[in-house]
Amino acid sequence: MSGANWLCNTSEDQFAELWDWNLTWYTATPSFTSCFESTVLVWIPCVYLWVLFPFYHFYLRKNCRGYIRMSAIFKAKMVLGFALVLLCISTSFYILWEVTRRIPRAPGFIIGPPLQVVTMVLVVFLTQMERLKGVQSSGILLAYWLLCFLSAIIPFTSKIQHALKGGFGEEPFHHIASYIYFTLILSELMLCCFVDQPPFFSKVIDDANPCPEAGACFASKITFWWFAGLVWKGYRQPLQTDDLWSLTKENSSEEIVAKIEDAWNKNYARATQTADSMKFKRVQESSETIEETTILLQPESNKSTLLLKAFWTVFGTYFLVGTLSLVIGDVLLFLIPKTLSLFLDFITNPEAPYWKGYLYAIVMFLLACLETLFEQQYMYMCLVLGVRLKTAVTDLVYRKILVMSNTAKKATTEGEIVNLVSVDVQKLMELVIYFNGTWLAPIRILICFVFLWQLLGPSALTAVAVFSFLLPLNFAISKKRSQFQEAQMKYKDSRAKLTSAVLSDIKILKLHGWEKNFMGKVLGIRTQELQALRASQLLFSVSLASFHSSTFLIAFIMFAVYTLVDEQNVLDVQKAFVSLALINILNRAHSFLPFSINAVMQAKISLKRLAAFLCLEELDQTETDSGSLDCMLDGVVVRNGTFCWCREGPPCLKRINLAIPRGSLCAVVGQVGAGKSSLLSALLGELHKTEGILAMKGTVAFVPQKPWIQNASVEDNITFGQKMDRRWYDRVVRACALQLDLDSFPAGSQTEIGEKGINISGGQKQRLSLARAVYKKASVYLLDDPLSAVDAQVGQHIFDQVIGPNGLLNNKTRVLVTNTVHILPKVDNIVLITNGAISETGCCQELVQRQGAFADFLRSHNPDKKEGQDMQGTGVEIIPTGRMTHQRKLGESYKPSTERGGYKPTVGERAGFVAEGEKRLTGRAKASIYLTYLRVAGSLLWAYIVLLFIGQQVASFCQGYWLSLWANDPVCNGTQQHTELRIGVFFFLGFAQAIGKFGSIAAVLLAGTVASRKLFWRLLWDVLRSPMTFFEQTSSGDLLNRFSKEMDAIDSVIPDKLKSLLGFLFNLLEIYVVIVTATPIAVVAIIPLTALYAVFQSFFITTSCQLKRLEAASRSPIYSHISETFQGSSVIRAYKDQQRFILQNDLKVDENHRASFPTTVADRWLATNIEFLGNGIVLFAALLAVMNKTHLSPGIVGFSVSYALQITGVLNWMVRSLAEIDNNIVSVERVTDYSVTPKEAPWTLDNHLLHENWPTEGRIEFKGYSLRYRPELDLALKDISLKINGREKIGIAGRTGAGKSSLAMGLLRLVEAAAGEIVIDGTNIAKMGLHDLRSKVTIIPQDPVLFSGSLRMNLDPLSVYSDEEIWTALDLMVLKSFVLDLPDQLAHECSEGGENLSVGQRQLICLARALLRKARILVLDEATAAVDLETDLQIQSTIRMQFSECTVLTIAHRVNTIMDYDRILVMERGRVAEFDTPEILIAQKGLFYRMAEESGLV
Repeated sequence: MSGANWLCNTSEDQFAELWDWNLTWYTATPSFTSCFESTVLVWIPCVYLWVLFPFYHFYLRKNCRGYIRMSAIFKAKMVLGFALVLLCISTSFYILWEVTRRIPRAPGFIIGPPLQVVTMVLVVFLTQMERLKGVQSSGILLAYWLLCFLSAIIPFTSKIQHALKGGFGEEPFHHIASYIYFTLILSELMLCCFVDQPPFFSKVIDDANPCPEAGACFASKITFWWFAGLVWKGYRQPLQTDDLWSLTKENSSEEIVAKIEDAWNKNYARATQTADSMKFKRVQESSETIEETTILLQPESNKSTLLLKAFWTVFGTYFLVGTLSLVIGDVLLFLIPKTLSLFLDFITNPEAPYWKGYLYAIVMFLLACLETLFEQQYMYMCLVLGVRLKTAVTDLVYRKILVMSNTAKKATTEGEIVNLVSVDVQKLMELVIYFNGTWLAPIRILICFVFLWQLLGPSALTAVAVFSFLLPLNFAISKKRSQFQEAQMKYKDSRAKLTSAVLSDIKILKLHGWEKNFMGKVLGIRTQELQALRASQLLFSVSLASFHSSTFLIAFIMFAVYTLVDEQNVLDVQKAFVSLALINILNRAHSFLPFSINAVMQAKISLKRLAAFLCLEELDQTETDSGSLDCMLDGVVVRNGTFCWCREGPPCLKRINLAIPRGSLCAVVGQVGAGKSSLLSALLGELHKTEGILAMKGTVAFVPQKPWIQNASVEDNITFGQKMDRRWYDRVVRACALQLDLDSFPAGSQTEIGEKGINISGGQKQRLSLARAVYKKASVYLLDDPLSAVDAQVGQHIFDQVIGPNGLLNNKTRVLVTNTVHILPKVDNIVLITNGAISETGCCQELVQRQGAFADFLRSHNPDKKEGQDMQGTGVEIIPTGRMTHQRKLGESYKPSTERGGYKPTVGERAGFVAEGEKRLTGRAKASIYLTYLRVAGSLLWAYIVLLFIGQQVASFCQGYWLSLWANDPVCNGTQQHTELRIGVFFFLGFAQAIGKFGSIAAVLLAGTVASRKLFWRLLWDVLRSPMTFFEQTSSGDLLNRFSKEMDAIDSVIPDKLKSLLGFLFNLLEIYVVIVTATPIAVVAIIPLTALYAVFQSFFITTSCQLKRLEAASRSPIYSHISETFQGSSVIRAYKDQQRFILQNDLKVDENHRASFPTTVADRWLATNIEFLGNGIVLFAALLAVMNKTHLSPGIVGFSVSYALQITGVLNWMVRSLAEIDNNIVSVERVTDYSVTPKEAPWTLDNHLLHENWPTEGRIEFKGYSLRYRPELDLALKDISLKINGREKIGIAGRTGAGKSSLAMGLLRLVEAAAGEIVIDGTNIAKMGLHDLRSKVTIIPQDPVLFSGSLRMNLDPLSVYSDEEIWTALDLMVLKSFVLDLPDQLAHECSEGGENLSVGQRQLICLARALLRKARILVLDEATAAVDLETDLQIQSTIRMQFSECTVLTIAHRVNTIMDYDRILVMERGRVAEFDTPEILIAQKGLFYRMAEESGLV
């Protein structure tokens, strides 16, 4: 600093210096020169502020949060600021006055006060500007005042020392100015720790529960103490959703999705345009096919890159700021071993003054604290970014669902989509945290080598040998692991897909007794998944053990080479333990590398999956033109239209020419699979239009053939987001025959409907779907066979009151797909579709007179009619007049559906086991859950694991202690004795530790796999063994969440965190032993700090668990909503209601974000405070070492302090691992929760009374049988007593809700008897196993259900029949020609739910499946409601022929299908109203007679 000495020279002292080593360093009482105090210490804060001023000023101008009124804090700051300005001006003028009086003053002394004046003016300016811009607490000015305080405290103490020596009288003004300056600076610093009031026009003022971060001071923000309020609240009482803070704008879905959607659309459009232009250019140049193919495939390979670019565009800047914090933290991290080197140098020098030791100890502590602050800020920003990324991905996926084409829907499933927004999103969140490790870890390694070179010279490079072995090994392991993980994800998707199908169609599985078979299929996939997981974890164990052993291997090779190459190379304390500290940093970087590589590999797979989904084909929103018919009378026009389900597929509708006048009713008829539903899909724009024109006038309402019902109230399902018009609502309800249902529901219109309408009947679903459309008041109504799911009387009522000429929709354009022939004379126009083409159009009478395809169609539906009658224009007489003479009949026979159990309480209303189980999940996880997990894996295995951990930690302690003895070895003639012995023992101890590390890690992960396998089996068993009431009361989203997210936590997270917890726990105990061994008095500091650590941990875990549960609870509705939207996307699009559903999704995502954000902050709050505690232990260990310097050997001090430096990371990771386990052990609680729920009867019983061929006759007897769906509900069946003879054909008739389906449910024991019994061939079915019963009784339910898989698998799920038998069954069900036309025939893949087949085709496949079983008892529950009459008659004929030896019970809406049955059972209000032959019942002119009359049969 000699060049700057001119600043200090005066006329009297021309040799004054800026810096004097003898005065400052080489002395027992250090101090600075007066020139240094007057210049450098004054300039440091000034330079800091002026350097940052341009950037901060720019930031303030760009970010305005409103202005703050002049508060007391602001006024105090301004007063103190002006006081400082006046003080500095006074000092400047006083110095100038001294110079004029020829009092010698150095140039540096003169420059300081004016510089302070302009800086203080700048501070006043910034204080005012911050107020105008709404800054409540300034980090920039806080740092400035802190620097001023630290710079002022040294001159302040110097002045006091000078005054005590009598120097006050020499310079009284400067003494007083210094005292005042210090007081004002201290006051400003204290004021900066307070927060100003919120600015005007801020949302925080109006927010009932704003996030306290915005109103926290800077110190609170960087230490996360603003979170302490929620921690305390969570510790005192269970947290509720209302306790969570509102989201800030930058964290809301509205803000995030707008940016990410814009970025993704721009990138995708740009890439598509580029690909198209390159393709065009290649075609123009007539390039080779291979090159052209490469260009065409390029967009596919770059999908994930496009998505990554979109994420970078939105989140890149925030990520870079976080990365800067990490880099600064790393710089501070490397300064710690440098300080340790100086500290150990002090320890080895007996003459060094004690103040240096204290200084080094404090500097180490401050560096560690600063490193903690910067690293935790980085983690906080990454985790917040991860939550934002989750929001972005979930919203993108949801929006994609609403625009997916039919081809795209077939290419994915609900389970895969749930995995995208749960598992894959988690992988992307991990990428944000670990990505920087891929480039920063190698830089850390390089810096470590540089520092090691300075200590050990060229010997440090020998560690490269270790890396040259370990790095390729671990890269190979990572690559192999990624293959296993990809396979695991594939199996996980397959499992999720099959599990979703099982849960969705559990009723079908139970009716057929297939639970065990499908459970075996799921477990088979699960076994493959766990095999891939186990192989991946074994490789992970090798990787982790090698990285943990790298510390020992590097130290061993370097120390061995260093000491053996040259005898003069002495391994002293400084070289040994500073090297060890650097190697620990090296190991940290080295161990961070596999996590980073693994995270990148997994995220790459997830990004690819996500990008592939987002790039799936979308519907062309311009397929339907709704605005080109303003001057036309037609409501729907199709001209020369050709449509197909996918762009490359064959057309399903050909040369369609259709014009439907406005206000008319058009019926679309045709055989099963002719293309009726496809026509409606084309009109909705759901099909790809290859040619032609399609236009519709006005708004559209759509009633699908398979009703889509929301998990919402009845009122919400009907109004469907529109404003409530009570008068119109009541008219719609009455017209759709829903009034009596609503009167019977517990809460009327506010009654909650379960998912997929699980708690209402099929007829109620269809009428609810129709009511939704009618309430819409649309211009065009597309009705896909809405009358098929209701009986004839209700169907006639709906036609008359809603659809027909006098109905509510009489002035609307209506397109009605129907198989109900008797209503055709009342429609304006009929369209007959044959094989995807319109064969005839016209009114009914006109088409009959033509004697064309329509006449043949009518004859096939009325084979008993004579040809002459048809020729005479009696098409009008197809329905006898007077069939429905007065409305009274509907009211008489239409009963509240609760009496038959049609309504069952749903999730929101239940007070049962599941709800209670959820309520119990508050506070910390119980010890019993941990014990459950440990017991499942095996007690002996855990005992073995603990022994392995103890062994490897003992080896680690002995290794460090041996190194301290080695470093203490005396030096004789420049060399150390017994070097070879020291190296040999050191190697043996390190090798033992490495073996123990691998064994302990592998054993924990293996135990986790064992526990995961057993817990999944138990969950699947508990769920499948549950009765149907369980599935009616439990949301599918909750079940899917447990099978996906919760099991993923048990598979991967819990074993990994448990491995970390045990490792860090034993590591912590080792560090405590080391410190206490060196300085026993350290116990005095360790005990209170550990107690404080336990307090922090307790507070944190209690709150964190509750936040985790709130987050999990808010996650399930997202999955349920996604699943619901996926199923009903075509309905949502038809109603043009996408925006409302998007807003609902955004709201659910934001609710989840409200819980995710505090969880993220909780981790940072804990980590910061725990690391401060760890740094405190380091400080105490170092201070005690300084105090006991004369009694300790340098080796022991090095051993103690170097190990103490590791404690911050150990404490932090240990409590985080414990918290993660405590948070995720909830998954064990949730998957075992169903073990205590009621179970249905055993599947099989050792019943020796049954012979193999039971039942031989199929004789059924009901003896005083009653049934209720739940204890609190009325009886659905009341005192049923009847006998059905073997081989008898029984038709079951009755109005909607009469108890027909309940009879079938009772026969198959889907609901157990409330009283009485059912006896089959002399055996009481209540004493049989459920599968023993259900395997002998075949039922075809009303809703046809197919599983995702081959057609053969759907026909023969148990794989017991030959292809010949299957083809025979298909032929009998008139499906053979259809299947033969399929490209893959029996191997044809059915999409989820069989969506790629028509409803009629699905029903026929289900009938063929029943035909194959050849059971003695067959129950048809309205199984032919979805097929046309001709097909129905063919099916009935097949049933009569093929099931002639069987007892057949047919529940039917169409009375004509059961007229030739042996006897008819008429149900009314859950009782047997009539039971006799059709002839006798008609002669009695009772209920059955009236039903036959209504159907035109009498």
